[in-house]
Amino acid sequence: MFPELRPEAIDLIERVTTFINEDCKPMEKVFEDQIQIGEDRWNSYPSVIDDLKEKARSKGLWNLFLPESEFGAGLSNYEYAHLAEQMGKCHIASEAMNCSAPDTGNMEVIARYGNEQHQVDWLQPLLDGKIRSAFGMTEPGVASSDATNMRATAVLDGDEYVINGEKWWTSGAGDPRCKIIIFMCVTNPDNAKHQRHSMILVPMESEGVEVQKMMHVFGYDDAPHGHAHISSITLEFLKKTYYLVRVVVLK
Repeated sequence: MFPELRPEAIDLIERVTTFINEDCKPMEKVFEDQIQIGEDRWNSYPSVIDDLKEKARSKGLWNLFLPESEFGAGLSNYEYAHLAEQMGKCHIASEAMNCSAPDTGNMEVIARYGNEQHQVDWLQPLLDGKIRSAFGMTEPGVASSDATNMRATAVLDGDEYVINGEKWWTSGAGDPRCKIIIFMCVTNPDNAKHQRHSMILVPMESEGVEVQKMMHVFGYDDAPHGHAHISSITLEFLKKTYYLVRVVVLK
């Protein structure tokens, strides 16, 4: 038997459903029409999304995720699942309400584990919908859906981490608004295989970050969001500024 929803959750489900049906769904074709052609697809983003974001914020339908966090809407995961079900019925709805991946997961990681400066520099702009983010985990040549196979490394050299690695299927990295990658890598190679990893914040504008190409899914490159193959990363980052969290990969 499923638990009953609180009245405030029921109200949100109704308002989200109405917003999707009346505001988002009619704009799906407009979104597709506003996607540019050629290389311009990766340098611009359909303006209809900004219009929908303004409407969503005015209706109080913004940042509805982040359970058990001061930054969210105070919903449980179970309650938010009902909203996500409705958002899944329109491919631009979740972004319109600032509830789209990979930002949702990235914001939760920074909210839980980022220091005060991380939250000022990256979390707040993400919460405001001013920037987008990406998550770098999957790597070519290894079955990196199992993170214990990961090869990318970050080596502590004095007060800096030197990062070397290659990622692909990095969803969102092609978006012109993407400013930060949460980069998952091996920092403790001598540990047990499920306790070797960390996440480090890598600004997209960093020297050494090279987007080699945009990947295709069933023949589509999903511009302007995209899934990037990022290579030739050789970066140096101050530990206190960019180190985010040590990760224990669940067995």
